[in-house]
Amino acid sequence: MSVRRALQFRRWPHCILLVLLLALAGYAGLAQKRQGLEAGWRVALASAGQAPLGQFANVPLPDERSWGDSRGDGFPDLARLDCAADQENFTRWLTFLAEALYYQPAPSALAEVQDCAALIRYACRNALVAHTPAWRRAAGLAYAPGFGDVSKFAYPQWPLGRGLFRTRAGPFAPADLPGGAFAEFADAATLLQYNTFLVARDLRAARAGDLLFFYQAEQREPYHAMLFVGRSHFQPSGTDWIVYHTGDLDGRQGEIRHVPASLLMQHPDPRWRPLAANPRFLGVYRFNLLR
Repeated sequence: MSVRRALQFRRWPHCILLVLLLALAGYAGLAQKRQGLEAGWRVALASAGQAPLGQFANVPLPDERSWGDSRGDGFPDLARLDCAADQENFTRWLTFLAEALYYQPAPSALAEVQDCAALIRYACRNALVAHTPAWRRAAGLAYAPGFGDVSKFAYPQWPLGRGLFRTRAGPFAPADLPGGAFAEFADAATLLQYNTFLVARDLRAARAGDLLFFYQAEQREPYHAMLFVGRSHFQPSGTDWIVYHTGDLDGRQGEIRHVPASLLMQHPDPRWRPLAANPRFLGVYRFNLLR
């Protein structure tokens, strides 16, 4: 063997060692990136007031793809109710709880619900919780309606922490969690602009759990929302029931009302008729988390 070939042969073990070291370094980098992602998720949850990851029974640890916002509406796909059973259970609870405040009002809930948006916030938040006997007692419900719960998560143990409602425009980004893009409070304008999407301006397109929005420019609070119930949980007949809170009535305390849509279409004040011909009626909207 020549001296030159001998030197080339001796270099091979060093080359193999170098390749192994580079491979190990790459693996360590991937592991570090994964740890950083998990750490960032934990910080985001902590900043949002959410429980530690270990308390999430049904919410998987998200990878980079889980931060996606396929609709571009500000909600991460991880927070959407993407199976039919969860969507149905959510809308059942949502409509039942709103109607129950009219037929079986609990003092603690009525103290919270003082306007149209508060009624929707209350029903939406409590539709997503775990409906345990302790919760039912606290909510003042006389009986359990027998609906199933949302299985993907249970508020506030869900990807957005206690911030149930989006408060500003733009697609979702991980920095939104600690950055205040979600909050427990939302007025009617916020519900309309950042938390729902337009279905139609024809009431016939409404499904249970949809919202009807109106805009009355001359009022102090110009945006107003109503919840479309569809078939009532309390009334034996009719399939087009609507429940809403009037808000302040010229200085007098408002009230919750429950009426058929057919009656609302004949409202003595045309401004409140949910008709496409009424420019004050903005249309039928659906929650982004159902998208």
